[in-house]
Amino acid sequence: MARCRTESLPRIAGYSLVRLLIRNAQVVFPQAVERTDVLVAGGRIAEIDPAPQTVYDERIDADGLHLLPGVIDDQVHFREPGQEHKEDLSTASHACAAGGVTTFLEMPNTKPLTINQARLDEKNALAARKSLVNYGFYIGATCDNVADLRAATNTPGIKVFLGSSTGELLVDDQEALERIFGQTTLPICAHCEDEATVRANAARFAGQHDVALHSQIRSHEAALIATRRAIDLALRHRHRFHVLHVSTAAEIPLIAAARPLVTGEACLHHFLFTIDDYARLGTRVLMNPSLKTAADTAGIWQALLDNNLQVIATDHAPHTLEEKAQPYPASPSGLPAVENSLALMLDRAHGGRCSLPQIAHWMCDAPARIWGIVGKGRIERGYDADLVLVDLQRTKTIRDAEQHAKCRWSPWDGQTLTGWPVMTLVGGRVVYREGQFDEACRGSLALFDHQRGGYWATPDGIGPR
Repeated sequence: MARCRTESLPRIAGYSLVRLLIRNAQVVFPQAVERTDVLVAGGRIAEIDPAPQTVYDERIDADGLHLLPGVIDDQVHFREPGQEHKEDLSTASHACAAGGVTTFLEMPNTKPLTINQARLDEKNALAARKSLVNYGFYIGATCDNVADLRAATNTPGIKVFLGSSTGELLVDDQEALERIFGQTTLPICAHCEDEATVRANAARFAGQHDVALHSQIRSHEAALIATRRAIDLALRHRHRFHVLHVSTAAEIPLIAAARPLVTGEACLHHFLFTIDDYARLGTRVLMNPSLKTAADTAGIWQALLDNNLQVIATDHAPHTLEEKAQPYPASPSGLPAVENSLALMLDRAHGGRCSLPQIAHWMCDAPARIWGIVGKGRIERGYDADLVLVDLQRTKTIRDAEQHAKCRWSPWDGQTLTGWPVMTLVGGRVVYREGQFDEACRGSLALFDHQRGGYWATPDGIGPR
């Protein structure tokens, strides 16, 4: 098992910022993995394969380790403000750092709702004080806040709930949706489940408490109807649109046909769990959209391999175990995942299901491109030094009690994975190393350049930015 060693040298006169040399790492580039050195200075990647005589202040010996870009999770719910008993920005960012996630984009269904610039500014100020990693916050759409959506700044984009989920945001009125897609310019993402279909199905099963009914209530048809509706809006208004947490194979051809204006995302639970897992895990795997069949999970995975879905995210949405233990349908939907997402994918690579460059594309590069995040997503000169060192041979078992998320549980409790993050750097500073955190570190607000954003696909799936 490889271990990274850090050597600090006397500070060299004339250098006000630490120059960090990461030596002998297997560096994961977009198209290949190469053994080389990486020099970090001023919080950015200064050189790839620097000259032997390069001056540095600190050195990390990464022999036997792989260096990836820091993960960008573009869909999380960190519950602050309003529901800090489930999670807060400090506990969530610790979980991020431990899992190799260096930037998160957080959803607007907090209390109060993030539906105007004042609420965005409040969240940014909270994160500046509390978050160990980088951050960005979506603004939520309502039926009557188009003016706020048009005026919003320092945000990755607009979140629309076409179907109700956790929280109070719902926009299923067609005239309101036409205004949102037609009168705004920020990228839009959406929770795609048809509200009328979900409500009709729920009425059919009223009074029943089998959690497996959740996948019949939030059915294939509910997802397909809403995704078709949203893509129609995007195409007619020529508005960049991202389909969140795709749960059915039937949605994929719609997304693929609308590329590159429309992109799509898979969450780990939608290709790692199926409806058969309700019998084993119960409400721990209750989420919106619901779990689907083995055929759907296979279709979602194949869509990632074919570049018909571009992003892997978590939809990290924690609740306490006491809340989750309530009988269905009183039990809330959502699960924690940011701490284990990269390890779950590294384990999949260990099993030969995918490559490290593919993981870096789905979890780092593609979300940076889709949301126009400046300077993130790749190991390239001039990019931010948001990096994670991983040990592909390290084997470890996920345990509820060892989770850094405030809820202290995982749906993967008891699962042993091969391949784990061992060190995470944010802006060139080591924020996490072998179970220890630098509590003095703070992340920064991600910068969004929506003129450069957008995922323009090429045959190799990488595309220019």
